Amino acid sequence: MMFRGPDGDIRLFRDLNLEIRGGETVAILGASGSGKSTLLGLLAGLDVPSEGRVLLVGTDLTALDEDRRAMLRGRELGFVFQAFHLLSGFTALENVMLPLELAGERQAESRARAALDQVGLSQRTGHYPQQLSGGEQQRVAIARAFVTRPRVLLADEPTGNLDRNTGHRVQDLLFQLNALHGTTLVLVTHDPELARRCQRVLNLENGHLVAA
Repeated sequence: MMFRGPDGDIRLFRDLNLEIRGGETVAILGASGSGKSTLLGLLAGLDVPSEGRVLLVGTDLTALDEDRRAMLRGRELGFVFQAFHLLSGFTALENVMLPLELAGERQAESRARAALDQVGLSQRTGHYPQQLSGGEQQRVAIARAFVTRPRVLLADEPTGNLDRNTGHRVQDLLFQLNALHGTTLVLVTHDPELARRCQRVLNLENGHLVAA
């Protein structure tokens, strides 16, 4: 993948090939700036590669326009962003309800409340993001990502802003989702303990993915 920089083109990935099987759990490690978050963005269709293809549940994302990529993400994908991306004018409950409402789910509120309860935030449903700690905001973002029971869940440093006990609870939730629903789980993390829980661990080094 190429980027235009002030001193010329920068190639981030070189002949990168990655196949993730349905229901698999994969951790991606790498130094800061190695392109881990960009790789997740490509897998989700948030970014488009300058060459090559990205297939999500059999559909070529590079052949779709942004509207159709967004529709496919809404049906098949959950994404936990490192920066949360919660809507400031929505309560925790409303943030988690949003993807369900967009999908036309009639039980959006009850399912969102159950998801917030799973991450230990049943007492924070009416709070706005600015009224929550960073760790609480992270848990709302995680609840929003898995409330639709996606086939694929991508998570960028999902426990990076959490204390140890809450981090363990979130880890357990992610792997429970994988076990109960066969959700494919792809994590970017600096946490070796979290990585070890995955079936496969890959290092992103100099534009290549290598087995850890």
